[in-house]
Amino acid sequence: MDSVLSAIGFFMYWDVKSLLLFMAIFILSADYIKNRRPASFPPGPRAFPIVGNMFSLDHKRTHEDLMQLAGRYGDVFSLRMGQTWMVVLNRFEVMKEALVNQGDSLADRPDLPLQNDIGHGLGVIISNGSLWKQQRRFALSTLRYFGFGKKSLEPVILDEFTHCAKDFRSFKGKSFAPHLIINKTVSNIICSLVFGHRFEYNDEKFGKLMMWFGQSIQIEASIWAQLYNSFPQLMRCLPGPHKTVQNIWNDVKDFIREELKEHRQNWDPSDPRDYIDCYLNEIQKTEGHADSTFDEENLIVCVLDLFVAGSETTSTTLRWAFLYMAKYPEIQEKVQAEIDRVLGQSRQPTMEDRVNLPYTDAVIHEVQRIGNIVPLSLPHVTSKDIQLGGYTVPKGVTIIPNLTSVLFDKNEWETPFTFNPGHFLNEEGKFVKRPAFIPFSAGKRVCLGENLARMELFLFFTSFMQHFTFSMPAGVKPVMDYSFGITLAPHPYEICATSR
Repeated sequence: MDSVLSAIGFFMYWDVKSLLLFMAIFILSADYIKNRRPASFPPGPRAFPIVGNMFSLDHKRTHEDLMQLAGRYGDVFSLRMGQTWMVVLNRFEVMKEALVNQGDSLADRPDLPLQNDIGHGLGVIISNGSLWKQQRRFALSTLRYFGFGKKSLEPVILDEFTHCAKDFRSFKGKSFAPHLIINKTVSNIICSLVFGHRFEYNDEKFGKLMMWFGQSIQIEASIWAQLYNSFPQLMRCLPGPHKTVQNIWNDVKDFIREELKEHRQNWDPSDPRDYIDCYLNEIQKTEGHADSTFDEENLIVCVLDLFVAGSETTSTTLRWAFLYMAKYPEIQEKVQAEIDRVLGQSRQPTMEDRVNLPYTDAVIHEVQRIGNIVPLSLPHVTSKDIQLGGYTVPKGVTIIPNLTSVLFDKNEWETPFTFNPGHFLNEEGKFVKRPAFIPFSAGKRVCLGENLARMELFLFFTSFMQHFTFSMPAGVKPVMDYSFGITLAPHPYEICATSR
């Protein structure tokens, strides 16, 4: 009897092994057949079954890995993240051909489960189609009405600088961490446009938001986000940083809902004070229209988009600017000499002064270039089959514009890896903007806040240089390495701001 049972057990053991082996072979074969590259598809590194190239990249330096792969496979190459094919674009001519010349075919964003679970396809950043067009058009027209990119916004920016300068002076030349102060300073500009008021720097809730933004932006470019977007059903059940991101954005949306509640209490449709008031008017005006995309939930996500986009990139650029001025004191002195000559040390700058401050303007642009604030832009997706670099890219493929490859292209910049304001100056010392300077991306999805960012950077940077000299604490050298995320931010640092 025992021998019979042993025989049965032996065969059952082999049946289970055979079944598992069969399942493994079947899954691998199905994955290979489903995901093999078409003959005319851009080349790229060999992908592992199931996960593709997800674990082949250094997710702390993804943009640098993509530059190396471009050297091996060409300016247009492909990667597989989980079950999703991506095509990476490198260098200016390729980017221009795709985003500008074929912009209509690349105006959409891909379906990213993590972002969709947060924003539900709403807002002005990840939305598509008619919804995106309506929301972007409304945001641009409304923010322009309140001074977006216009001279009337200059006093708001300069007034906010006085609050920031007061905080800087309170340290009396001793070292401090500028991160949160700068985030609050820049964020208050978009807050004045969207919420109709600024926040005090000691506001606890406001301070928490500023800390959350940086944390979320790093996680959203990490391996955790890639795993979530590749295997959403599994990742929704598992703990991890992807849950932290969702909790953070839910808290931010709750903060916006509180602002919205206060707006409703004092809302006068005949006298809109800010973006939220205008949006409430639009909801009322388009109520019952079948094609309207205006409702309260979309308002909340749009405000979130504007709030984050209007805060993080400009504040990160200024933090890099302080570091570069401390690293290159001779450049800082030259900027200050130009400002003293044109403005003196008391008159506030205006945007009209920019033409008379070419070296200062060149330094700002060089900080943006070498700081490489948004290294991989934001992803696009093809809405139809297109031709790029001699390859066919089918409909539904995610497109990654590697802006790093443009901003550091040795064919476009004389010294791409050196901080050199001369990149933006001609032989007469006049400012010259280079075609390959595209830190805000290009095409139909070019950054919504580009004009605001340019104004903020010029007025803030010029004001800082007019009133302060930046240096590292005694015995400390500036660390120019970065923390990778959707944005490239400098590692946390302390700096000395000495009043001039």
